[in-house]
Amino acid sequence: MLQSIRVVGRGRVGSAVAARLRERGLLVDSGEAALVLLCVPDAAIREVARGVPVGPWIAHVSGATALPALDPHTRRFTVHPLQTFTRDRGPEQLDDAWAAVAADTGEGQAHGRWLATTLGLRPFDLADERRVLYHCGAAIASNYLVTLYRAAAQAFEQAGAPPEALLPLMRRTIDNHFELTGPISRGDWTTVDAHLAALRAELPDLEPMYRVLAEATRP
Repeated sequence: MLQSIRVVGRGRVGSAVAARLRERGLLVDSGEAALVLLCVPDAAIREVARGVPVGPWIAHVSGATALPALDPHTRRFTVHPLQTFTRDRGPEQLDDAWAAVAADTGEGQAHGRWLATTLGLRPFDLADERRVLYHCGAAIASNYLVTLYRAAAQAFEQAGAPPEALLPLMRRTIDNHFELTGPISRGDWTTVDAHLAALRAELPDLEPMYRVLAEATRP
């Protein structure tokens, strides 16, 4: 549909996106582009978009940034790969992840869904005014998983257990579709209180987080 694409930005996302587009046989960064795809930090999108001559389609890959950041362009859309990226891996990071697509027009939405599918993503439509709440959910699922692992690893290290032993447990929890097990699922608040006492004695910085999470997890 859009055979020539200029990818602006070669960070973790931009590098993977550009590599995947080349894999798909598209012209990337060669001559005039039908689409300018901004893979730059959120804070830079508005300024970079203003520097792009009006004419071709323009899009960004931010999850939290609304379409008006692409002003004055009207041929615009956004595609947010719902995935975490690292420079140590390549375009395979895009495979089978989902992508939120937002646009002002039906044509823009169609272009966004096409781009997502071309990248190996599974597109779904997202209302532009709901994207901050959507991005909040994504941050909870991804960023706070890191926080939880670090907290659990601290407890393991303090107990003399290997933190890497947590990884199969965390992966299986995901594989089991987040079915809740353990003391809270059984209503075993005596064990929960024992956990809190142990944290209070040895890792007091973790006690407030455990209390909040225990209350949030309560059936």
